[in-house]
Amino acid sequence: MDHNHRRNTTEDTGSVPLVAMPSTHLHAKPQYSAHFSGSVKRAAYKFDGKGSFLPKEWDLQEGVDGNFCWYHVELPRSNHRLALAAQYLIDVLCPPLKLQDILSLVSNGPFCGYIDGALIFRVNSAGPTSSRSTHRISARITQNMMITVSLGRVPRLEFATVVGQSLLSEVPILDPNFRVDDVDRPNKTGFVIQEHVLEFLLTMNHPEEADKHVPMFMSNLIVHVVDTHIDYLQDIVLKLEMDLDDVERELDKGGYVAKKHMLDSRRFPKMHLDLQRLLQVIAQGEQVFPRVKEKCAGKTWCAVEDLAALEGLIARLRKLKENVGLTANRITAIQAGLDSWQSEQINRKLYYLSFLSMIFLPLSIVTGAFGMNVGGVPWTDREDPHKNHGFRNVILLCTAVLVLLLACFGAVPLYSFVTSQRRQGDIKKRWLSSIKSIRRRSNPSAEWQHGGYNPL
Repeated sequence: MDHNHRRNTTEDTGSVPLVAMPSTHLHAKPQYSAHFSGSVKRAAYKFDGKGSFLPKEWDLQEGVDGNFCWYHVELPRSNHRLALAAQYLIDVLCPPLKLQDILSLVSNGPFCGYIDGALIFRVNSAGPTSSRSTHRISARITQNMMITVSLGRVPRLEFATVVGQSLLSEVPILDPNFRVDDVDRPNKTGFVIQEHVLEFLLTMNHPEEADKHVPMFMSNLIVHVVDTHIDYLQDIVLKLEMDLDDVERELDKGGYVAKKHMLDSRRFPKMHLDLQRLLQVIAQGEQVFPRVKEKCAGKTWCAVEDLAALEGLIARLRKLKENVGLTANRITAIQAGLDSWQSEQINRKLYYLSFLSMIFLPLSIVTGAFGMNVGGVPWTDREDPHKNHGFRNVILLCTAVLVLLLACFGAVPLYSFVTSQRRQGDIKKRWLSSIKSIRRRSNPSAEWQHGGYNPL
């Protein structure tokens, strides 16, 4: 009776009871406004399984009648904490996702497993989120729905329904002010491409306008996500190699100022740290992606060709790890050269200092010796004329102390030097004797005259 009265009171006042909501409400569209709508980018697509797709609203509903949906969340590359990233995902993915789903998607480290019947994998490297070498990609996969989370924009990951006019499809021409030679060229039509635009395009090993295969199965979409993830890592490694080429060119052209600036700015240790972060991401991918392949095998939504494609992507990841290791060795070699140059500069300055010390040290000894006040020495008394040899006594005492120190600390090095000189002299004498014996042996007239070999 009391329980029914409490339920009726709640219905009359319109307040929310403190009881668990039914499971049907977990899949309902959230009725509140997002707190981070401007910070988090979202994209939703619906695939019909026949090679076509359409963008859809963000309702986090699974596909029906052979269709499957893809929801992608792009976290900002700001220097935020991991808890703030979890709040971003809670804002855009809850409901229907639960807290354990959010934590499995946003946590650091590799993971691949099932949570509430959904396959979840992540490759999230630790490090500052503002760094370009920090990479995060995670996914939650069911039969008809896939949710992915990435840190920053991943090129070629999303699908575009309307393909606009691309810069790569135009005919480029050089700037009229840039002349390779003095030969007049005919007038050409096209757009003028600047050098900085070329440098940016060269860093994109996989252009945005490359042909994309529209997924027909859920496994096709998994291969697409993993493929773009590896392409993005390869682009980062390529950008680091190009930066390293520019640094080497700058070192060849520059002198003291350029090398000093690179040592002060700690440029190579920072590049080495970025490579270590990339190696961490690649190592996590080597752990996760083979397990994803194993767990996808045997599923109704997984094609056999996609398993072979995943195996090829894993091989690409291993090759990329070797390239990163070679680039790290290259950075280590350049840093060692800079350290050697810095040691040479320090030794040169110490040589100059030693040269100045060699000049001024005798003068300091002379001035110090003649500037000594020996009036307080026990065996010197100014009132007694017979005790006027205090200066001489002090000089003799200093000389005795110097001889004692040389005898204690210089006897062993002196003995080693004399012994080595004697040994070298004996070796040289033996070598000269052998040369003379060979010359005399090679003279046949002398051998006939003296009746054979004549030792010295």
